[in-house]
Amino acid sequence: MGDGQITVTLTADEALVLSDWLERLQMTDLCRAVDDDDPAVWAPIHKISGTLDKSLPGLFAADYHEQLAAARQRLRPES
Repeated sequence: MGDGQITVTLTADEALVLSDWLERLQMTDLCRAVDDDDPAVWAPIHKISGTLDKSLPGLFAADYHEQLAAARQRLRPES
């Protein structure tokens, strides 16, 4: 692999839901799912999380939770 870069494209809904999940991962016991002793694992997680934080204008909006709930609903497959 080396020095090549990978580009991932997400919809705004996907980015919002992923950003929320990554935040919860980093702030809760879910972090046990990631090897705490290996900074190489956390480096890309922090990079993705930081990029999403900068790209999502509504993270600190008063209606953030409503936006997140709506994004989750739109991403769920219809049954």
